[in-house]
Order: sequence, then C-alpha cells, then structure tokens
Amino acid sequence: MIDNFLRPAESRAQMAADALRILGTLSVLLALLLHGLTDAAIVAFALPGLMLPRFIGMRPCADFAVSVTLLVAAWSNVYDLYTRIGWWDVMVHFVCAGALAVVAYLFLAHRGVVAPPVARGFSAAGAVVLTTAFGLALGALWEMVEWIGHAYLTDRIYVTLDDTIGDMAAGGVGALVAGVFLAYGPRLIMPSALPARESSETTSRS
Repeated sequence: MIDNFLRPAESRAQMAADALRILGTLSVLLALLLHGLTDAAIVAFALPGLMLPRFIGMRPCADFAVSVTLLVAAWSNVYDLYTRIGWWDVMVHFVCAGALAVVAYLFLAHRGVVAPPVARGFSAAGAVVLTTAFGLALGALWEMVEWIGHAYLTDRIYVTLDDTIGDMAAGGVGALVAGVFLAYGPRLIMPSALPARESSETTSRS
C-alpha cells in the first residue's frame, strides 16, 4: 500500500485528489489559526479518511469524490452547517457513511480479509451486507466521538437522541446504497493496485 501512496499521479483526477489531501492537511492549521483547537481537531479527524483512498489505490474519480465528501463534512462542523441547515446533517451522513464504508471494504479486500469485487468467490449480497454493517459501525463511532466532544470539550457540538438516531439511520441507508454500487459497479471504484492476478491468488488461498 505504501507503493500506491508514493506513486506519482498519472491523471488530472488523481492530481486533483492529491491536491485535496494537501488542502486537508493545511486545513488543520487554518482551522487552528482561525477557529481554535477544537475545530482544528475536528478537521484533523478527517485526515485518515483522506489518506486511505490513496493507500489502497482507488480509482482517481472515486478517490476525489471521497476526499471532497470528507472535507465538506469536516468544514460543515466548523461553520455549524449541521444546525443552520435542517437537511444538511442527514445528507452528509448519508453520503459520508457510504463513501467510508466502501473505503473500509476495499481496504479489507486489499489485505485479503474479504473477497475483492473481481474475485471468483465474491458475493454481491455479502458485500452489500458487510458494507452496510461498516457504515452503521462507523456511524456509531462518530456519534460516540460527538458525545465525548459535547460532554468534555464544548457544548457547541449538537447532540440529542433524535439527532443521533437519525444520523445513524441516514448513514446506514447511505452505506446500503454504496454497497449495492460496490457490488454491481465495482470497476468504477475498484483499486487499480488490486489486479486480477492478485485477486485470483487471494481466491486460491481461500
């Protein structure tokens, strides 16, 4: 995976995605200078998600889409868009959970834990179930982080029971939709660093 991360960009889409990673890193400093430590920490929380698509070698357009989604989600917290715009919270959770659930599945596929979408033993139904579960798990983790931030850092972080349940439900539905997309349109997002040879080796070992 390190080779994927260090490989020079080979297309404009990949250069754009890499630029967003640089922007995300600089955004932490910008948030710190303009908004304070708490907002900088919120933006920094998105950095692992920005880096993972490059490590697993996602298709450039998919990489770019994931990066945009995470940066929008992070800065929406900084500017309180989740409380200012009624539908924004649900929409971002829907899109963000779906994107991260696919990244999680492809990361595990890259490590040989689950079957890649191009492998002979791949199950479309299994991929949908797993991706949905990943989205629900990530949504639960995020709600825990929000609760900790609200309880111990700042009451600016909006936390209510209805908001928590609604966010998790939206994330679960988003992950379900993303799972269907992963199962039936894998070549649009499949990592370029996971060729058929590696997939067949993974299948033969299993």
